[in-house]
Amino acid sequence: MMSDYKVEMINDGMQEFYVEFNGPKDSPYHGGVWKIRVELPDAYPYKSPSIGFINKIYHPNVDEMSGSVCLDVINQTWSPMFGKHCTLYLVFLILSYLVNVFEVFLPQLLLYPNPSDPLNGEAAALMMRDRAAYEQRVKGEHFCSSFSMS
Repeated sequence: MMSDYKVEMINDGMQEFYVEFNGPKDSPYHGGVWKIRVELPDAYPYKSPSIGFINKIYHPNVDEMSGSVCLDVINQTWSPMFGKHCTLYLVFLILSYLVNVFEVFLPQLLLYPNPSDPLNGEAAALMMRDRAAYEQRVKGEHFCSSFSMS
């Protein structure tokens, strides 16, 4: 879905990194380049990663101030599937899972916001009340041009 993204490690470590990706086509976020910070906790893969937008984005499921992404779907389904004896296979699954976050989860989040479970109540209310005004606000210079990396 969005195989064109850039990864930048933070502090030469493996636990924190940035991912830049283009907004998906057929969404009001198309045309922007969005930067996500990913932090893998010390207990990873037994605990889910923390994911948040670095640049400002107007979206019902993203906290406008912190950039935190509502990850209920990830947190509810997150579980390490194998024990310590399958380390190489587990690493492969973990990397596959993280790619899935950027190939599927984030594009789907931007294509299909869920205003019934918001982190940004204002965006959710506007989306439910007036979808065209919501999309205009997303596409507006304030959110898509000034704060995205494009």
